[in-house]
Amino acid sequence: MNAFDLSHLRPRLPSPLEPVEDERFTRRGLTLLLKREDLIHPDLPGNKWRKLSLNLREAAGRPVLTFGGAYSNHLRATSAAGRLLGFPTVGVVRGDELAGRPLNPSLARCAADGMRLEFVDRATYRAKNDPATRARLLERAPAGAYVVPEGGSNALAVHGCVELGRELAGLADVAAVACGTGGTLAGLAAGFEGRTLGVPVLKGGFLGGEVRALQEAAFGGPRGDWTLDERFHGGGYARVSPALEAFAQDFEARHGLAIERLYVAKMLYGLTTLAEEGAFPAGTRLAAVITGAPETV
Repeated sequence: MNAFDLSHLRPRLPSPLEPVEDERFTRRGLTLLLKREDLIHPDLPGNKWRKLSLNLREAAGRPVLTFGGAYSNHLRATSAAGRLLGFPTVGVVRGDELAGRPLNPSLARCAADGMRLEFVDRATYRAKNDPATRARLLERAPAGAYVVPEGGSNALAVHGCVELGRELAGLADVAAVACGTGGTLAGLAAGFEGRTLGVPVLKGGFLGGEVRALQEAAFGGPRGDWTLDERFHGGGYARVSPALEAFAQDFEARHGLAIERLYVAKMLYGLTTLAEEGAFPAGTRLAAVITGAPETV
């Protein structure tokens, strides 16, 4: 067995699909299902498992260099994989002003897992896909480093997320997922037989092009029936409005499930709003993809 197929870490696959009773949905004849991707693995939960598994198999134990912001779940998952599987990791972090400050809990966890953190200015970070910039970053990385893009989203990640869609096929009519870099949506839509709804957590309206480009790279063209609703980013990444916080606390109280705020809460808020707007006909089975759990430190 290839050690880097991750199977010996015993992921919980397929992830559970749990029905929940919520009168905001049931009174409209809708069924709400939670796809518990957060239960796949304690250190590599949700879409991080799906997106990293094929990339780590391709890396085959080489050092991995990847990118993220100061609160990146992707950096945390990559550093955890390095610790569990015994390969070096380098995280290129957006914001050189962070270099002289105490590490926040997310970055402290990455460092504790053995990740080497490289803080770069925002202009360099924006140019991270430029060949010359990438070459300079690789010069400071261990020899032979394998590069995984920001958020883990590339063609391999998209293929890794196809299975998520297949697991939902025949069990749901609509699947909703929060989107950062678009890789999970691109793969989910390709594997799913119904409609896929993406809820971007960043503002800017750029994500549609990113998803199309990822599907082009992975499959040679578009796949699946997917749409985006751009209304629920709450002001941008890592922004949690009072209304969103109130919604998340209410959902937690109703269903006894801790809700991650930056992605999952925005998706659930969007799905609930759409249900209340009458966007889905009675009888629709709605699968909400729970891509991760709140951070614990």
